Amino acid sequence: MPSSFGLWFAAYAESLVDDLVVLQAAYRVANKNPLGSAAGYGSSFPLDRQLTTELLGFDTLNYNVVYAQMGRGKTERIVAEAIAGIAATLGKLAQDICLYISQNFNFVSFPAELTTGSSIMPHKKNPDVFELIRARANKMMALPTEIALITANLASGYHRDLQLIKESFLPVFAEIKSCLHIVHYALQHIIVNDSAILDEKYRYMFSVEVVNDLVVQGMSFRDAYRKVGEDIANGLFEPKHQVQHTHIGSIGNLCNDCIADLMSEVVASFRFDRVKTALDDLLHSAE
Repeated sequence: MPSSFGLWFAAYAESLVDDLVVLQAAYRVANKNPLGSAAGYGSSFPLDRQLTTELLGFDTLNYNVVYAQMGRGKTERIVAEAIAGIAATLGKLAQDICLYISQNFNFVSFPAELTTGSSIMPHKKNPDVFELIRARANKMMALPTEIALITANLASGYHRDLQLIKESFLPVFAEIKSCLHIVHYALQHIIVNDSAILDEKYRYMFSVEVVNDLVVQGMSFRDAYRKVGEDIANGLFEPKHQVQHTHIGSIGNLCNDCIADLMSEVVASFRFDRVKTALDDLLHSAE
């Protein structure tokens, strides 16, 4: 079926929007103030837990002091799952590029500084950047399972087992950020082979378009399907490199502006401005 670079590329943009929706849900779970829960059973001091919540810019607080402790491990797993979703999108993109850069596809290429040569074959341009992103993405996708297994048989309260989570959890933020940065950089230098469609192996890619055109002219789909199939078998088929797709989200109507609006809406919903204001107020008070 005919596709385009834009159709493929925009799919990943919309995927990242959904990934951010999940990340925002994880942010809402994590953005709760646990201060004042002490060792998990509260304190005899008359603490104003609502005040610290407001001063630090949290959306809300863990009301129940026992649950503040139960959130250990659970919060990390939820955040790790959100990060794993972004990693899955990056990993799939990386795998596509590893396929599309090969001579069998030859859809895209990259400048020499973003590829490496073969140890023996002088013509090769290996997509090492994307192979490493694919591997790192797989590693990040395993993290939620690791955390779930560490916490699987723990009763409520704090346990030393929870220390082990930090060894894998804390580095994942730098890991996902570095992958996002290098993908962002590399994709600004992607080279699209806009003549790939003329390759003989794609001669029959537009057969469905011809069938649909005959249907629009009044022929039944059954007869149009049979006719085009017979033309292909008899060597009479002539492809027309045109598509008539106009519906939302199709090759002829990508709706990239709608996807961009969705992304802006989700990013704004994190309300980082509230956290910044709270921190600025605290710093001002300290002065």
